Amino acid sequence: MTETVRIAMWSGPRNISTAMMRSFENRPDAAVVDEPFYAAYLAATGLAHPMRDEVLASQPQDWREVAAAMAGPAPGGRAIFYQKHMTHHMLDGVGLDWTQACRSAFLIRDPAAVLASYTVKRAEVTLADIGIVRQRELFEREADRRGVAPPVVEGRDVLADPERVLRALCAALAIPFRPEMLTWPAGPRDTDGVWAPAWYDAVERSTGFEPPGEARATRLSDDLQRIADLAQPHYEALAAHAIR
Repeated sequence: MTETVRIAMWSGPRNISTAMMRSFENRPDAAVVDEPFYAAYLAATGLAHPMRDEVLASQPQDWREVAAAMAGPAPGGRAIFYQKHMTHHMLDGVGLDWTQACRSAFLIRDPAAVLASYTVKRAEVTLADIGIVRQRELFEREADRRGVAPPVVEGRDVLADPERVLRALCAALAIPFRPEMLTWPAGPRDTDGVWAPAWYDAVERSTGFEPPGEARATRLSDDLQRIADLAQPHYEALAAHAIR
């Protein structure tokens, strides 16, 4: 029996995390799960996120139950179990031993761009909401455990040259690259979280990784700029390890 390859992809919000999930889901050998700790996170924090009640009803609210499933077999018996995780869902007190059964990778984006995008969907935002500090902590924990830095992918690099970066990511994860990862059918998926109507409008229209737009300065309010400034050193520490 073939061993399940579990991939834990750690991201903050408003990156290309859902597009990356689409990419892996289009592989015939892969199954995916969308932010499985989201309900547990909302139950623990009491935060008022869009579609909160629907999220709470759609997933287990006990992180232990979720963790056991993440260390288990892939849905449908697929060889690869791709897990889209938000780093800020890993609150203090949530155990991480289950991650030893996974191959972790990290998807990053410039904090100023994250904040500009996030506030289009949700008016209030804190440093913790974008998950970058926790992402660095998880990266360093995994690097210490493995004795080598896990793979880091800059979202903009994927958009600029999807095949090159995805080939390098697959090599780092010790799985074969599949050309099916480069395109996918438009539309929603049964595997999307119930929160998709609030967040996934753009990715539901997509059929692949779209080239990045022309780079331009991101103008933030003073409050958002302060958050971006606090986040920047953590982003840069991760970006130093990005697949190039």
